[in-house]
Amino acid sequence: MSALGISALAHLFGILAIILLLVWLLHYREGIDFDSHYGPRVFNVHPLMMFMGFIFLAGEAMMAFRMGIPTERNTRKIVHMTLHLIALIFGIVGLSAVFKFHDMANIVDVYSLHSWIGIGTFCLFGLQWIFGFFMFMLRGGSDGTRARALEWHKVGGRALLFMAVCAAETGLMEKSSFIGLKPHQKESHVINFTGLAILLFGVFVNMSVGF
Repeated sequence: MSALGISALAHLFGILAIILLLVWLLHYREGIDFDSHYGPRVFNVHPLMMFMGFIFLAGEAMMAFRMGIPTERNTRKIVHMTLHLIALIFGIVGLSAVFKFHDMANIVDVYSLHSWIGIGTFCLFGLQWIFGFFMFMLRGGSDGTRARALEWHKVGGRALLFMAVCAAETGLMEKSSFIGLKPHQKESHVINFTGLAILLFGVFVNMSVGF
């Protein structure tokens, strides 16, 4: 399969994951509203922002730089950095939503494996963006230093994408357990297919940027 075909599959599974996530949050979980006085609606901002805003845009940024935009390198670099910055902003909103929900429900913060992976990933992602901005946008260091740093930047970006996918998968399972879903409920199936779509999005993004 060509790199273009693999990229198309990444887009397909990313969009499918967003659709399934919206079905879950709007149809089964009572909607999305950051300013609501009803905690579950506030919480629902978290999974939406962390996948649609954070993981999906981060994956799109990786593909945009590698092969998605037929234009000069500097333009692709700007698009890459801008999409990652927007992903960070969405991530901040998503994290704010879950902390707000925990305050409303008197739940302890950062207590689960999901939260540890998620917070760690987000912090490292922010450092990766700052490093990339100063090293490649502002051209810090010599040409040789940038060439060596680029390889670590690429490897780090792909690792962070899979860390983010891992956080999403553990988050879906944690929420499923928290709300007490039974294995054969339709909502459980929606969550499972959402998780599969997110995983396949990460797999095909990784494959597309590896060509």
